Amino acid sequence: MSNNAFYSTMASRHALQRNKVVTAEEAVRLIRDGDTVATGGFVGIGVAEHVLAALEERFVANGAPRNLTLVYAAGQGDGKERGLNHLGHEGLVRRVIGGHWGLVPKLQKLAIDNRIEAYNLPQGVISHLFRDIAAGKPGMLSRVGLGTFVDPRLDGGKINPSTTEDLVELTTVGDREYLFYKAFPITVAIIRGTTADPSGNVTMEKEALTLEGLAIASAVHNSGGVVIVQVERLAERETLHSGAVKIPSVLVDCVVVAPLEQHWQTFAEPYNPAFSGELRVPMQSIQPIEMSARKVIARRAACELKANGVVNLGIGMPEGVANVASEEKVIDLITLTAEPGVIGGIPSGGLNFGAATNTQAIVDQPAQFDFYDGGGLDIAFLGMAQIDRLGNVNVSKFGPKLAGAGGFINISQNAKKVVFMGTFMAGARFDIEQGQLKVREEGKTRKFVWEVEHRTFSGPHSAAEGQTVLYVTERCVFRLTDQGPELLEIAPGLDLQRDVLDHMDFKPLVAEPLEQMDGRIFDAAVMGIKDDLLRLPLEDRLSYDPEQNLFFVNLEGYAIRRPEDVERLRAEVERRLAPLQQQVFAIVNYDNFEIAPELLDTYTDMVKWLMDHYYCGVTRYTTGAFLRMKLGELLEQRDVAPHIYEREEEARDFLRRWERPSED
Repeated sequence: MSNNAFYSTMASRHALQRNKVVTAEEAVRLIRDGDTVATGGFVGIGVAEHVLAALEERFVANGAPRNLTLVYAAGQGDGKERGLNHLGHEGLVRRVIGGHWGLVPKLQKLAIDNRIEAYNLPQGVISHLFRDIAAGKPGMLSRVGLGTFVDPRLDGGKINPSTTEDLVELTTVGDREYLFYKAFPITVAIIRGTTADPSGNVTMEKEALTLEGLAIASAVHNSGGVVIVQVERLAERETLHSGAVKIPSVLVDCVVVAPLEQHWQTFAEPYNPAFSGELRVPMQSIQPIEMSARKVIARRAACELKANGVVNLGIGMPEGVANVASEEKVIDLITLTAEPGVIGGIPSGGLNFGAATNTQAIVDQPAQFDFYDGGGLDIAFLGMAQIDRLGNVNVSKFGPKLAGAGGFINISQNAKKVVFMGTFMAGARFDIEQGQLKVREEGKTRKFVWEVEHRTFSGPHSAAEGQTVLYVTERCVFRLTDQGPELLEIAPGLDLQRDVLDHMDFKPLVAEPLEQMDGRIFDAAVMGIKDDLLRLPLEDRLSYDPEQNLFFVNLEGYAIRRPEDVERLRAEVERRLAPLQQQVFAIVNYDNFEIAPELLDTYTDMVKWLMDHYYCGVTRYTTGAFLRMKLGELLEQRDVAPHIYEREEEARDFLRRWERPSED
């Protein structure tokens, strides 16, 4: 088909029942100099590899098109040649607005060398911006990015000196600050599906993700542009089930059928039916990690899991949490998610990252970020490369290396709890002997620095919002406060000054008392955190009835294994009762209560302290005869009347008689 004939066909695209099937070479000839091109994909999933390769071939052969603006939400590449690396030619692109740069070294080099205009905006923001462009809005308001390098008070998302136009503005609505991300027309879409009919209806039954294909197609169509969709097969007209159509024909201008070698499901696998939900496969146990610094970090992070929690795992170090959760047999107690739209199942790694096996659901990427931005995540486990005195985290830019933020900003800013994970120093070597950590060779690069090079996470913003944030390393654990990181725990076997403080560019707050990390983390045996997850959280075990002035302590199934468990119980009771400024009557349920024998004396000392300070009367009950006898004996030794009964009714009846002795 000649250029004139093909453009004539495109000019009459309103014609009914037009056959939209063209070759990749014909499709990319519709892209003109200066066009703004949006592409869909996540790593290798949903990437229109055949069309991108054809666009590169056209430019190399003819020097056209030139000066494109490229817009994409998630990283799309293999770190070498595929994906958006096809577009890494000076002259082909003039400006890139990307969510992640780590997988596209050819584009990354152009940006670092200051040869193109380059922006890094949050992945979720770009995926939402596609929808807002489709809706004809001037842009989108979001709190995502406040205090980070995206904030115009810092870099405004600009990567290099050539990048001068402001795409992000600071504004105020009511009394709250927001970022306004400007909309702009998009004239070309390059997206992907599985099956299309000649009219351009597209389904995605073999795709591992649905991503933002519909949003991009809508944005480009409503901008008056050209929508190119790559598929692997054609169906007869009007044979596709309407419920399976993800992109309707009214939005599609060109359908390109790709050879199978350029339409793999991911960049690692041609097709895995378990990724697309075609079938569910018997779950093979995820292999345990060998005892190492990585496993120590993953184990300590996994201690923050809660039953029924909705979880996001970042790439790299956080993937170890899934290994630990499988080893501890708790992976079925949580729901793992991934930002491109996966809910449930077991996330994959490497070039399969973004896909998952045996998912509960696959939703569009913009919808997933609606869920994330609105606080739907209970906990997120994310990597960290630099941490500074304010609690800021950098994972996006280091000297000449531009990784980009991806979904990190959306996730870290909006999850209820964030656990950053990484080694304390880069390059250190360790031995783990008899439950203790020993530094065999010190690292060369500090990660706890005075000021991060690029602020991907804002500690001050998070602290002001009251978010719970932990920084977990193999040596120690910090939490975020409004004064910066506070050191909470240190690994057994380490010296605080020599092994921790001497290797930080700033002096953190240090908790008093400074606790040791859980000894189970450094033991080769399974930790047994399943019992911890299934137990009722301590804060839900304490309740106060002001009408009766009655405090109920439910320790049924609770375990005291470490001295810090005793202190945590005491502190939680004090936190509840101190504000009352009066003593209370208490009932304690000890059914199936467990306590390490060596802690019985410490525990009963704590009980005596609580009675002296907060209880005017207390009764207890348990069906365990041994606990009644042993605990009663220890309380009597401390001049405390045990009042331990077998049943709750007996304990309550005694307490009523205690409160109203005249009725006896």
